[in-house]
Amino acid sequence: MHIRRALLLFAIVLGMAALAASLSRPPEERSSTQTREEPPPAPATARATPAPPASPPMLVSFDAMADERHRLPLGRAATVEVSVDEPGSVELPGLGLSANADQHTPARFDLLPTRAGNYEIVFTPAQGDESRPAGTLVVTASG
Repeated sequence: MHIRRALLLFAIVLGMAALAASLSRPPEERSSTQTREEPPPAPATARATPAPPASPPMLVSFDAMADERHRLPLGRAATVEVSVDEPGSVELPGLGLSANADQHTPARFDLLPTRAGNYEIVFTPAQGDESRPAGTLVVTASG
């Protein structure tokens, strides 16, 4: 008699474990027999037109030893790279940005300028305290 009760209890526990395991799986792994509610298609007048593709960020490259000037249109996304001849820190103080660089890895800044103006780029070598000009980023209101 005790064996029957033990087997019944074991079957109940095993069934509950199987039920819990099937409910805890992510929805995409559950059986395909379950119906999924899909929202009805939107009426043709309510569909939004696709946004035009965004233009890729502009690449602006500086050589810190040449103290160059490059222009960037206001509101245009850009990646600014500053190449250096020795390890150190590159800063754009007017934008509150800084990054480390060395001979093999330029400093990189991803920008979306919201104000026109001249932004100095300053390089400080790792072996010294003296900063020196490394270029100027000129953000212009007209491209």
